[in-house]
Amino acid sequence: MTAPPRVVLDTNVILSALLFAGGPASRLRAGWQEGRFLPLASTATVRELARVLACPKFKLSASEQQDLLADYVPWVQVVRVPDPPPVVPACRDPFDLVFLHVAVTGKARMLVTGDKDLLVLDGSRGLCPVVTVDAFCREVMVR
Repeated sequence: MTAPPRVVLDTNVILSALLFAGGPASRLRAGWQEGRFLPLASTATVRELARVLACPKFKLSASEQQDLLADYVPWVQVVRVPDPPPVVPACRDPFDLVFLHVAVTGKARMLVTGDKDLLVLDGSRGLCPVVTVDAFCREVMVR
């Protein structure tokens, strides 16, 4: 049996998977829970997810936030990004660098995002493929 692919999901993809049942990303939640792929994260990316879940626009109670984190974090492999972090391609949004660092450090097979600042990096030397949710589902989730 082969190991599931190691994948970095950006915060918005995780939010979509957790909050919007029936949306394009909703299949990802079942995928990580069934072991079809292994999500990679760092303490910084998990902290970012917790911070965003606490945003007032989502109107989530503290208990709901914890329940959503509990639907993701237990399936994650935490990657320790070294200091200094690995060299990654230049990115237009410095807040996206953390996902690139996790992808390189964790030897990810793919980085899944809807963020145009990350998608333009697909094909960059030294970086795994950067793909949309739809492309990821076509390649990984159909198997």
